[in-house]
Amino acid sequence: MPRARAVALIINSPGGSPSQSHLIYRRIRQLAEEKRIPVLAFVEDVGASGGYMLACAADEIICDQYSIVGSIGVVGGTFGFTKLMDKLGVERRLYTSGDRKVMLDPFLPEKPDDVKRIKAIQKDIHEHFIGLVKARRGGKLSGSDKALFSGEFWTAEKAIELGLADRIGDLRSTLRERFGEKVYTPLISAERSLFGRRLPGVNFADAIADRPGLADELISALEVRALWSRYGL
Repeated sequence: MPRARAVALIINSPGGSPSQSHLIYRRIRQLAEEKRIPVLAFVEDVGASGGYMLACAADEIICDQYSIVGSIGVVGGTFGFTKLMDKLGVERRLYTSGDRKVMLDPFLPEKPDDVKRIKAIQKDIHEHFIGLVKARRGGKLSGSDKALFSGEFWTAEKAIELGLADRIGDLRSTLRERFGEKVYTPLISAERSLFGRRLPGVNFADAIADRPGLADELISALEVRALWSRYGL
């Protein structure tokens, strides 16, 4: 789009991998600075955690009044199956080289040192996330760091009050207001996976027959579902 006057990001994400979110963030900023073009972020249902990191790549964050914004924190989880294994009479056999090669294995008892280590990693990621938000939102932020960076999330009006977002609006009306009634807004969208949020009505019988990697996709879909459920969606 050689004559583009702005880039509009439609964000609808509860988060995910911090590294992937940051890679996208960096690429947006690099292109924005290289092309000298403003970036507007439009949050739909959720712009939280990694989704909020993406929003911070924009020069302005615009939300629907019912959008959920924030969740500036780091979360990780696993399961523990040791008691179930005992009941079933299953023996865990694991062979490694390196004292730290196996951490938080769900089939082994949890070790306090492993928990301490993973929390230190989370703290490091969280501090970098906080620094990114402060660098992008600067003097717009209000409220204490304890509140802003606790991992809590808010609806749009409160997020605007805290300086995490700029205004309430939607893509169509905002772009028309800025660039005129005849503004041209071509949609450039990524392909969705088989179980993507915008592909309802999947025929599971056909999917199982046609896709040998179905199990991995099901697990991925469940993880995505868990992320959305954190925000009541």
